[in-house]
Amino acid sequence: MAPKNMLKSEAGHTRTAYQGIRRMLFHNEIVPGQKIAYRDLAERLGMSQTPVIQALKWLEFQGLVRHERHRGYYTEPISVQEVEEIYDFRLQIELALLPRTIARMDKAGLKTLKTALDAHLKASREIYLHDRLVKDMEFHLTLASLSGNQVQHQALRNLFDLLYLKYGGNLLFSTSMDKADTAHKELFSRISEGDLDGAQSILSHHIQRVKRHVLNGLERLMEEKDNSGF
Repeated sequence: MAPKNMLKSEAGHTRTAYQGIRRMLFHNEIVPGQKIAYRDLAERLGMSQTPVIQALKWLEFQGLVRHERHRGYYTEPISVQEVEEIYDFRLQIELALLPRTIARMDKAGLKTLKTALDAHLKASREIYLHDRLVKDMEFHLTLASLSGNQVQHQALRNLFDLLYLKYGGNLLFSTSMDKADTAHKELFSRISEGDLDGAQSILSHHIQRVKRHVLNGLERLMEEKDNSGF
């Protein structure tokens, strides 16, 4: 049996590899439909292949990569249907949590949500697009967490993983973030007033608008790819 400190070290390397590969996916260094060369990943991450392969197994379990026997690991190609389903499911979850969030809202909760809103508003005016996406995600996850429903909050986090890690650099950065500022501020205002109907209306229009924008951008991307012959 391996010593405990050795097992702990191996788990640490696997977690480091996992986080490193997630960063590569998020920054579009690994793109949809690409074969993942774990030997190259191991060199880039400065570690052996074993923790990299273990990390890829974690990512496979999450649906972010797939494994083909005797061929290796691949990222899934872009799927318009999957993106549409993700946004539809996001909408269902976030709208379903709003009544509970507003019912539980107190001064501490409003302060937490305002902190997330301010972080998004600040990031949305910076050039670094990745930070803008992260702060947008954190605002929505904070809102969901204030409902106290841990299962649906985790489901929403998983949906963001699918969007940001499978599709981030290819379509989400085409999303207009300007109107998100207004939507988030209006949503915070309605929540602080306890206006459930108003909050649900704003949130619904916001997510559906982003969905349309993303799908239009994705369709243009697919057309350009077809026209280029690649």
